[in-house]
Amino acid sequence: MKYTQYNTKFLGIPLNFRALKDGERETETEDRKTLTQERKKQEMDVANEEAIKQFQSLMEEVDEQLKDTFKNMHQGYPIETLVRFLKARDWNVAKAHKMLVDCLKWRIQNEIDLILAKPISPIDLYRAVRDSQLVGLSGYSKEGLPVIAVGVGLSTFDKASVHYYVQSHIQMNEYRDRVILPSATKKHGRHIGTCLKVLDMTGLKLSALSQIKLLSAISTIDDLNYPEKTQTYYIVNVPYVFSACWKVVKPLLQERTRRKVQVLQGCGRDELLNIMDYGSLPHFCRRGGSGSSRHHGNGSADDCFSLDHAFHQELYEYIKQAALRMEPVSLTKQGSVHVDVPEPSLEDAKIAKTIETEFHKLENRNSLANSSNGFKFTSD
Repeated sequence: MKYTQYNTKFLGIPLNFRALKDGERETETEDRKTLTQERKKQEMDVANEEAIKQFQSLMEEVDEQLKDTFKNMHQGYPIETLVRFLKARDWNVAKAHKMLVDCLKWRIQNEIDLILAKPISPIDLYRAVRDSQLVGLSGYSKEGLPVIAVGVGLSTFDKASVHYYVQSHIQMNEYRDRVILPSATKKHGRHIGTCLKVLDMTGLKLSALSQIKLLSAISTIDDLNYPEKTQTYYIVNVPYVFSACWKVVKPLLQERTRRKVQVLQGCGRDELLNIMDYGSLPHFCRRGGSGSSRHHGNGSADDCFSLDHAFHQELYEYIKQAALRMEPVSLTKQGSVHVDVPEPSLEDAKIAKTIETEFHKLENRNSLANSSNGFKFTSD
C-alpha cells in the first residue's frame, strides 16, 4: 500500500505521520466515538455508584419499622432494590429516596408483609377471581426470567369486588418477589430480579372503558411500589382498538418505558421462541393460534390463567398454609383486604385520560358507522 510520508516537528520533537485515506479516516472517527462512549459510560458508572452510596446513607437514617419492611421487601438484595428505585426516578437520589420511603410506609399501613397470609376464600370466590382476572406464570425464559402471561382483552373483572382484584394482584406481586424470583436466583446462581410479561390483547373492546379505573389503580400500585420489575412487555394478538390507542399513548411514555414495549406480529410465537422454549409459551401463543382460549392443548392444565394450573395451585396453597400458621381456624370465609391505592403521578393520570378520550372517540366513530350502516340498510 502506498502512502505519503511527512516529517515535521512539534515543540522541537520530530513527528512522522502519513496522510490518511478516506476509509482510514472513517475508522479513526469510529474509534474516537467508541472511546467517547466508553468514557461517558465510565463517568456515568462513577456517578451511579455515588448515587447508590448516598441512597444507602439516607436509608440508614430511617426508623426501625421501615428498615424491617425493607428487609422483607429486598429479600437479601438491598443494593439491587435501591437501583430499581433510582432508575424509576432517573437516578435522582432525593426523589428515589422519597419514593422508597413512601412505598415502605404504604406497605406498613396496608400490612403488605402479611398479605400472603390472607387468602381469598372460599375457593369458589377465588376461582371466580381467577376466571375474570387473567394472569399466570407460563414458564421461564432461556435466561431464567419468569414469564408472566396477562389476558388483557378477556379479563372482565366482574365476578368480585374491586378490593379482591387489587388484593389478588398484590399477592401475585409478592409471591413473585418472595418465592419465584428467589428460587430462580438460587437455581441459576445469579441474581434474577425481573420478569418478562406477555400481554394478550385478544377480545379487547370499547367496553373495556369501564375497567379503566381499576386498571389505573393496579398500574399505579405497580409504578410506585414495584418499579422496574418487568424487563420487557411483549404485546400479542393486537386488535384495531389497541393499535389506535397505542399511537396516541406511545409518545406520552418515558423513553425508558417505550424501550421495554415490543408489539409482535399475530400471536408472537416465532419471536417468543427466540427468548423461551415452547413449553414456556403462554397457551395463547402456541400452535400459531390466537386468543386466550381455555380449550388449548390439555385444557386447564396448560392454561396458566386457570386455578387448576400448577402455578395458581402452588400460590393458593402457600397462602392457605401461611394463614393457618398465623391463625389456625377454618378458612371458609375471609373478607377482602382493603388496600389504599396511591395517587397516580401527573404523567400516569394524563396517560389514563388520553386512553379514555381515545376510547370515547372510537366509540363515537363506531356509533356513527353503525347508524350510517343502518340508514343504508333501511333505504334499500
